[in-house]
Amino acid sequence: MRIGILFGGQSREREISFAGGRTVYDNLNKALFTPVPIFIDSLGNFILLDWKYLYKGTIRDFYPAAEQLPPSPHFFQIYAESLQDQEAIDKSIAAIGKKLQPDELSQHIDFAFLALHGPYGEDGNIQGILEWYNIPYTGAGILPSSIGIDKEIQKAVLASAGFDTPAFTTTSRTSWVQSPQEVISSIEKSFSYPVVVKAPHQGSSIGVAIAKNQQELIDGINRAFFIQKIAPGMWKSWSDEQKRNFLLQFTDIREGLGFPVLVDGKLIHHPEELWLLLDESEKDELSLESPNGESGILIESFIKGKEFSCIVIADQDNQPLALPPTEIRKSSTLFDYRSKYLPGISRKITPIELPETAIQEIMSKCERLFTSLHSQVYARLDGFYTEDGAIYLNDPNTTSGMLPSSFFFHQAAEIGLNPSQFLTYIIAKSLEARTQAGKHIYQLNQLRANLNGQLKAIANAEEQRTKVAVIMGGFSSERHISVESGRNIFEKLASSDKYLPIPIFLTGNEDQHELYQLPVNIMLKDNADDIRDKIKANKAAHPVIDAIRTRAAHITDTYASGEALQLETLDYDQLAARVDFAFIALHGRPGEDGAVQQQLEQRGIPYNGSGVASSQVSINKFETNERLRKEGILVADHLLVHQEDYQKDKAQTLATIAERFPFPLIAKPADDGCSSAVKKIKSPEELEAFCEMMFRDTEAFPQGPKAALNLKDNEEFPQKNYFLVESLIGPEGADRFLEITGGMLTRLDNEGNLTYEVFEPSEALASGEVLSLEEKFLAGEGQNITPARFGDSREEYQRVAKEVKQVLEKTARVIGVEGYCRIDAFVRIYPHKVETIIIEINSLPGMTPATAIFHQSALNNMKPYEFIDEIIAFGFARKQLKTPIS
Repeated sequence: MRIGILFGGQSREREISFAGGRTVYDNLNKALFTPVPIFIDSLGNFILLDWKYLYKGTIRDFYPAAEQLPPSPHFFQIYAESLQDQEAIDKSIAAIGKKLQPDELSQHIDFAFLALHGPYGEDGNIQGILEWYNIPYTGAGILPSSIGIDKEIQKAVLASAGFDTPAFTTTSRTSWVQSPQEVISSIEKSFSYPVVVKAPHQGSSIGVAIAKNQQELIDGINRAFFIQKIAPGMWKSWSDEQKRNFLLQFTDIREGLGFPVLVDGKLIHHPEELWLLLDESEKDELSLESPNGESGILIESFIKGKEFSCIVIADQDNQPLALPPTEIRKSSTLFDYRSKYLPGISRKITPIELPETAIQEIMSKCERLFTSLHSQVYARLDGFYTEDGAIYLNDPNTTSGMLPSSFFFHQAAEIGLNPSQFLTYIIAKSLEARTQAGKHIYQLNQLRANLNGQLKAIANAEEQRTKVAVIMGGFSSERHISVESGRNIFEKLASSDKYLPIPIFLTGNEDQHELYQLPVNIMLKDNADDIRDKIKANKAAHPVIDAIRTRAAHITDTYASGEALQLETLDYDQLAARVDFAFIALHGRPGEDGAVQQQLEQRGIPYNGSGVASSQVSINKFETNERLRKEGILVADHLLVHQEDYQKDKAQTLATIAERFPFPLIAKPADDGCSSAVKKIKSPEELEAFCEMMFRDTEAFPQGPKAALNLKDNEEFPQKNYFLVESLIGPEGADRFLEITGGMLTRLDNEGNLTYEVFEPSEALASGEVLSLEEKFLAGEGQNITPARFGDSREEYQRVAKEVKQVLEKTARVIGVEGYCRIDAFVRIYPHKVETIIIEINSLPGMTPATAIFHQSALNNMKPYEFIDEIIAFGFARKQLKTPIS
């Protein structure tokens, strides 16, 4: 069955939709379905997308096409609505795929999987188009979608169906613009602080604010109406860097107004145009307004209680079945966009920590609301449980987020469905739901019958698949990203008919590795610490989850073949008896230091990546730098700082560093990655604070150093007895200066010699002083330009890229890298020379869905699964060699 994945779209949630579409594309069972990516741009064009562009970090990384962008001296990435040239739009579409008219969709797809969010995606519009052209689709039909998109209509439906709702009022844009003080006074008469302000047609917490005082209420209302005030005088006082950062955030439609924007009635399409206008304006204040803002907003009383989210699905008898509701524990008051989608920022507790009767009551109400809204197939219902036992349901969603960490997959895992299996169930139930409309029933039933026959064939072929242990977690500051990488590997392998992945969680310490085979529900917990806590508690399944599993048995019997439901403790010997291969998805120690590899080699288990000796070198950034320098490869000047020396003579240690390295300098752990504790140190005070943080004797952050380094509460900052200081690498007068990351893959030729396929490097753009964790690994956050901007012409690019790739390959050979790796570097480009300065080697690079190595392998015509398959093939080939690799 050809499954058209519709993603992107015109709403402010298009980046999460883009990332969710990629998740669906990767996780669809390839033995059952052929995924067809249908990207919808922000102008509403349907584009049959070349699959390579799925693996870009953000939409703006590939669309509009770079060649069609207007000049931008400050290098702003823009969406298509900033282009005013139809020819440029058409050429951009042609560069990434083929434009389709709606009546052409049925020539390419049999079924539409909707990964769209917000207006045009969840409001019945796309559902109506698909019904007109007789294409079945996932989820709810036109009526429940049109109800689900409008928070004001939802309030009326909830009230009429007898559900509790918080007190609320509405205010119009006209009232706010004409009489803001009257609106504020009216709200303050009816509500006490805090109050909640909501844009009624947005999702992902866009346009939502919790106001604790009058100024926050004013700011929140402006935000919900997508209005922003700015004083040109203040603008003119900023540096160019401050101006650029303001406009970067402004252009980001998730947090800023985006473009085009109305400025005192004039429509501005590009950030460079707004920059000039603000430079030239003589007014005291300018009002910036989105032309697509809300006409009215909601003001609600604040509900104090436990916040939860509950996925409800239609069961085998088309009755609503609530999956176990998840409690959301936030690091801030608002469960905002970042909290929803970045692992580790908030915590998901499933089921919500309440008495069993209260959980059952929540589920019962969610099932009743599912019916009241005429929902079909599935819905996500959010709500609050208050201290006095009241349940408030709000903001039903007819399309859930589809990121790997989303509630959609998280709760399905509790009944034993992995993401690939759950997507299959959603497709099967959606086919059934479309038959209820009385249209094309024969065609739909044929699709259903074919799918059911294929499901039975797959279940019978289960034992023929290669068993792969996917080892994730660890005990370093990189453990959360390791889990994200491991889950991504698991999901890619689970959607194939070649591999049977088995999730293995590693914890413990360097002296004793503890291994656990995870059931899928524990594997999909929020982060490594949540998984470890679940393992340590080792409790029997919650009675509520047991009951749901019993109700869902018919579903799991059909769709969940091969998934373990029980946690199991293992050792390396037991692992060897259970699997054919081990995929190490660990980062830092253990994993990249050779410790796990040593255990696997002793038991004859083939594995991915570099061997023991190479891993022991590449984990140590100081030793790596020393070896590279001896081979004539450029690295930063570097120095190890030891806790023993610091504690013996703090002043002398700090003086020694300051004498050798001018400020600013770089300080970072010598054997950790993922940007953990990598800091640009600008003063002696910050250097001392870094030492105090790194050499602290408790896990808690000392307040003085924490403040000096501007650390967040949940930031990863390891405790070490040594760290690395490096000189800050700068442009040194180069014509171009870039930070890059370059991936590569190794193979064995017929004589057993190692050959390298070096990918086109990506240019990494940091919004701050160093690349953040979010920019490296969170979909929609980082700006990675692949290939890097080495030159304006193809000839210039190839000249520079050739030299850079030669240095990357030489670096890998010096360190003895095997399998694959990622090398980070800076590049200085002069008229007659190119300098590549190596920062670090990652022998087990991050493999999250958004990481740049997948963008690079895509340019070499490898989908992520194919890239992973190549990595595994090399591990098997290396194991079969009788002589060492040369």
